[in-house]
Amino acid sequence: MLAHFGRLVLDQIYPPVCSHCGAGVGQADVLCGACWAQLRFITRPLCPVLGVPFGFDLGAEALSAQAIADPPPFARARSAVVHDGVARTLVSRFKFADRPELAKFCAGLMGIAGQELFGEPGADGPVLVPVPLHWRRQWQRRYNQSALLARELGAKTGLQVDPLLVQRTRFTRPQIGLTFRQRAQNVAGAFRVHPEILMRLRGRGVVIVDDVMTTGSTVGAISDAMKKAGVIHIDVISFSRVVMGADAG
Repeated sequence: MLAHFGRLVLDQIYPPVCSHCGAGVGQADVLCGACWAQLRFITRPLCPVLGVPFGFDLGAEALSAQAIADPPPFARARSAVVHDGVARTLVSRFKFADRPELAKFCAGLMGIAGQELFGEPGADGPVLVPVPLHWRRQWQRRYNQSALLARELGAKTGLQVDPLLVQRTRFTRPQIGLTFRQRAQNVAGAFRVHPEILMRLRGRGVVIVDDVMTTGSTVGAISDAMKKAGVIHIDVISFSRVVMGADAG
């Protein structure tokens, strides 16, 4: 009751606005109708491995060209929305403009997009593992956006979050502007798993949590390190995903 009363008082002092355009809305941490309509949700038909949307239904087992040519070390990747327009702006503000409150909105959509990955909460459900930042970059940004997403997602799904299962041991250059090969080289060998990872997992799978998936190099490098340590099942969930040709509609 106190929390509800506190929110009512804050709403009177600071009326809630759209997280993207700033227009007035009925509650905090949401988009207005106009901005919501601009989100491009990723739904079926899609590649069952990489989660890339298809323009038309190719069949339940049809894979994307990338999944065939370069199979990833993880089992499945899912994303809530295409990384363009409103989604791109939200991610940019979340990562670089000190807007940690956006984690709640983004995780809400991720919880819907990743339902098939999460299974049943409890002892047998997968563990949510955020993509780690190097300590220097986290000091610069003040927080790890993937860890905030994992925390919100854990609260929504009831799944355990373990931010200490993977550590980024090497300070890498930003991935923005790099080619596919450069991205892979940039993060190769940059991650180390906890020496007791199998004991901490107790036979459970892992869902890696990230804000945006581009080529999959980062989550792929983390998956490689986990597989070398003996982790069997690894999935990936992100808020948005870069899709070739998305800007063209």
